[in-house]
Amino acid sequence: MSENLSELYSNQRTLFGRGSLDKLVPLLAARSQPTLLFCGHSFLQGEAYARIKAELNDHILGYEIVSHEASPAEIDGWVARWRGHVDRVLAIGGGSVLDAAKAFSAMIQHPLPTARYLEKVGDTAVQPITLPLIAVPTTAGTGSEVTQNAVLTDQQDIQIKASLRHPVFVPEVAILDPDLLKSAPDHVLATCGIDAFTHLFEAYLSGKGNLFTRQLALAGLRQFIKAWPALNREDAVGDAAREAMMMASWLGGVSLSSAGLGVIHGIAGELGAIKPFHHGEVCGRLLFPFLDLLSDSQQPLQRTLMAELHPQLFSESTDSPAQFLKQWLQQQAITPFWQNGPSLSRTEVEWILARANSKNSLVNYSREQMQTMIAQAWQITA
Repeated sequence: MSENLSELYSNQRTLFGRGSLDKLVPLLAARSQPTLLFCGHSFLQGEAYARIKAELNDHILGYEIVSHEASPAEIDGWVARWRGHVDRVLAIGGGSVLDAAKAFSAMIQHPLPTARYLEKVGDTAVQPITLPLIAVPTTAGTGSEVTQNAVLTDQQDIQIKASLRHPVFVPEVAILDPDLLKSAPDHVLATCGIDAFTHLFEAYLSGKGNLFTRQLALAGLRQFIKAWPALNREDAVGDAAREAMMMASWLGGVSLSSAGLGVIHGIAGELGAIKPFHHGEVCGRLLFPFLDLLSDSQQPLQRTLMAELHPQLFSESTDSPAQFLKQWLQQQAITPFWQNGPSLSRTEVEWILARANSKNSLVNYSREQMQTMIAQAWQITA
């Protein structure tokens, strides 16, 4: 029976709703501690920071800019700079910012270099110790504000995309303010949104899933369907859509933590180790050929789950839930992020395929099936 067991780790405190960023400064002031801010350039240049800058700066020691997925070496550099000076961390940004802050919060409490603790390549277990972290996502996709893992990437030296992971790494506080999505470009809204969808969808179809995890994923998928067509609208419909997507993203983080992910992430994680592509776009590009595979699937539980899912999301009937979903996602997207874009070389594809896996999928996908997914998602060059 233990194989059907689910565990849920979530924030000790979650503030959700439009305007909830206004709770940040009082939260910091209520417990005065030396606090370091991790953020991106876009936040520092945006309206939200301009509005709270004067008050916020009274409560932080300084800030570190995260402009891409952080590497273990970058975490080590930040730890060396701030060790002994910081007691609390604040992260305001997308998934890369939040993951960097989570890794820093943990590693500043650990004695060895970050790579020693990293999944896949490390040789030392992480300890259940980290600094308190307040996470404020400015995108809706990764769900990093509620996950126990911090994803790090090194595309130069060890060519790895892997996590530091422990339940205590879940941020202590999450502030989910959908209004922070307003300034995001269409491409960011869409690619982050499809990342949230992929988390929910793969968790729903996971071989580790059960009633508990599938109901969580289903709740998120319903919110995603409400949100997807209207993310960039500047009216009440757009406000409701961004609120729904923020909820879907959080539920995606909870779902992936509880039930795991599948072959899409089994490929995307390895591709991310060698190419600086946006992770959400990678997942979205792989999602569509995966839906083609799914439409032909004879796996009994996959077929049952898809048949049960469709009427929960759509009022129209269909003979092929996977193909209906694919067409709906493409037709309703605010931008066709899956078109054109970068290419992969045959050597890069071989490198990815040698390491990719089906993770928790109900089907153990073959090398040929994964190669087909990649070839349909990107142009392959010599």
